[in-house]
Order: sequence, then structure tokens, then C-alpha cells
Amino acid sequence: MRITKHEHATLRLEHDGQTLLIDPGTFTAPLDGLSNVVGVIITHEHPDHWTSTHLERILQAAPGTPILSTEGTAAASDHDITVVAPGQTHTIGPFTLRFFGGTHAIIHSSLPVPENLAVLVNDELYYPGDSYALPDEIEVQTLAAPLGAPWLKIGEAMDFVLAVAPRRCFGTHDMTLSAVGRGMHRQRLQWATEQHGGEFVELDPGMSLEV
Repeated sequence: MRITKHEHATLRLEHDGQTLLIDPGTFTAPLDGLSNVVGVIITHEHPDHWTSTHLERILQAAPGTPILSTEGTAAASDHDITVVAPGQTHTIGPFTLRFFGGTHAIIHSSLPVPENLAVLVNDELYYPGDSYALPDEIEVQTLAAPLGAPWLKIGEAMDFVLAVAPRRCFGTHDMTLSAVGRGMHRQRLQWATEQHGGEFVELDPGMSLEV
């Protein structure tokens, strides 16, 4: 499976000639090569994780593509969205999706806390959305770990990586950081990854990882 990081929180997963997209949001440039998309996962309703414009481009290139997300996202969108919940498993094309989590990390007590999905794809890639949700007692091979956000404290992100103890890790959710901040946070997550013998991989937008 090939994992390509796009801007901010968007991931493109390719396997057996088919593509799964995760969280195409406002900070992500228009995506190309959409004709082979078989599914879209949106972890929660915040616009940095999805936009109608992205969904319309995807559906125009690949009509009928299923979109999986939370009730909050479905209520906010005019598109046909299949509501999924933690504990469920879905199969789309060559992708087996196991959902975890439940709620978004707290930004501030004055702001609502939406639902949030974490997802394990093909028992290989774990992506927590905007949360530190742990995937039960599953051994994670590849972790997409958040680098920066209004809700993120780097020490908590380090603790999350330490708890997951993945074989490999790369940073995502990083458009709110300067180049200096991104580099500093990557160093912190690299340290956390290496504590259990894992490898941290630096991925900039457009770069891919074969797993």
C-alpha cells in the first residue's frame, strides 16, 4: 500500500490500483488523479478536514464514491454520507476500515466537542483524526501522528506516539505550523517513535511511503 501525504491532514492511500482519500479539507490543494477513488473518509466536521468543493471534484471524477463520516459531518453536508461509529468495520474495494475513537480533542471549554473517528486501514495505517484515541491493544505498523493544532500540546502528542509504539510514524495535521515549528515537532515525535525501536519518516506534501 502506498501512502501519500498531501497538505495538512489529507492522505491518499493506493492499493491494487484503487484509491482511498482521508480528510480532504480547506488547507489542501485541489487533488488530481481522482478517477480511481473508491472511498472517502472524513474524520469529523471541521472544515480543515473536508470541503464541499473537494467532495464535488471527487464525485465528478468518480461518481457514486462512498463517503464515510460522523453524524455531524452528514448534517453539515449536502452530500450522501454514510454515518459510521467507533467499533464498526467497513470494507471498500481493497481497503478494510476499522473505526475507533469517538470525540475530538478539546480545544477550549467554550467550544463544542464534535464526534471524531480514528481509523485503522488494512491493519497497517492508523490515523486518529483530531484526537489521541488509542486503537485498543492493536499493534500499529504505521502511525499518522498530528504535529500541530489549536488543541495540540507537543508533550501530549509525544505521549500518544509512545503509547501507540508504532513500527513507523510520520507527521500530519501540520499547516498551522511554521517551517521551524514543523521541524521542531518532527524531532520530538521522532524521539518518541524511536523509544520503542520505530522509525520516523519525514513526509512533505506530495511525498509517499510504501508499506
